[in-house]
Amino acid sequence: MRSKIISAINNYSVIILDGSNGDFTISATMSFSSKSNKTIVGVNNARLCTKFYLTDEIKTALDAANVKSASSTSGGGTLSNGKSVSEQREYLTRQTIIDLTGDASESCQKAGIFSFSSCTNIIMRNLVLVGPGPCDVGGNDLLSLTGSKHFWVDHCELTDGIDGNFDITKSSDFNTVTWCIFNYTDRAYDHMNSNLIGSSDSEDAAYLNTTMACNIWGYKCNQRMPMARAGNIHLVNNFYDCAGNSVAVNPRKNSEFLVENCYFATGVKPFSQSGALGYNFIDCYTEDSYTFQQSGTVSVPYVYSKFDVQLVPEQLNKYAGATLTSPLVIGREEGVVTPISAVSVDSDVVLVEYYSLTGNRVNTLNRGINIVRTIYANGKVTTQKVLVK
Repeated sequence: MRSKIISAINNYSVIILDGSNGDFTISATMSFSSKSNKTIVGVNNARLCTKFYLTDEIKTALDAANVKSASSTSGGGTLSNGKSVSEQREYLTRQTIIDLTGDASESCQKAGIFSFSSCTNIIMRNLVLVGPGPCDVGGNDLLSLTGSKHFWVDHCELTDGIDGNFDITKSSDFNTVTWCIFNYTDRAYDHMNSNLIGSSDSEDAAYLNTTMACNIWGYKCNQRMPMARAGNIHLVNNFYDCAGNSVAVNPRKNSEFLVENCYFATGVKPFSQSGALGYNFIDCYTEDSYTFQQSGTVSVPYVYSKFDVQLVPEQLNKYAGATLTSPLVIGREEGVVTPISAVSVDSDVVLVEYYSLTGNRVNTLNRGINIVRTIYANGKVTTQKVLVK
């Protein structure tokens, strides 16, 4: 099945993954380079699940090796397969799994779903991606973008990535994540670090501009919701429901965060920063007593709307995730899209974005035909062609 999915994405512009016959089992991350103008959607509860997963036997063996008390910054050694590891925790984890499974090739490291490198204009909607459970093996993410631009990931669920659930790195830019759910299950062992933007402090600060609106970070998410090195990060109407976490919103070197109308449930630690250029929290709410910090002034170069923060839990619990019945229909559930028309949707507007016909995001409407994408609080998304004379 993995090879068929790879072939479909390589050869077609619209790919529909139908879950009617059960889950898609993926033996190793499916990697794509220099692809553009693709739409990948799921129907009938399409779930893509990694073949490898953490078992109770593996987790018991990791406990016996005292993995959780080992250093994640120093130590290490040479594995029985000859590979060198610089961190003690990763070394113990990988060697324990090799000893228990007999897999010297370490297929566990490749237990992801999608990786896109230097790709542009990709839509991914209504998919459930399920990983093996997180642990420190230096493994792949469930979904990763490197050097990729103009992705829209919408109404997806990403669970149990062995490294991250969804990482965006290496000069990726102008990517949007909406109405998604990120979480973990009881498969999780450690390293529940969900969303990384920027892989090192040397990332170019001119890139990694990212919008994340109407997403849920849920059960067992511990860190990186997101954590960013570089980039302008806009967080709108997100719901943090991950009590007991270490840190949720985490700007670091050369990044700036605009966080608006986000809701933090009881027991959630909202924020920590290190070397950020700026961070603004506007109209956010926490069920615990907490004073949001501010530094500088952060803005974004597009027009958008947002809904009341008190509506966030109800709206997102109802509409986020793989809840679409017609994921190929953007903006009309009844399936009728008029190229140039007015639109009436009975819900508050969350975000409005403008694009040129070539797919580049622009700050305002320009003379001629423009693409306008509007995201509503009830989960609907409209995409229109608007003529400006």
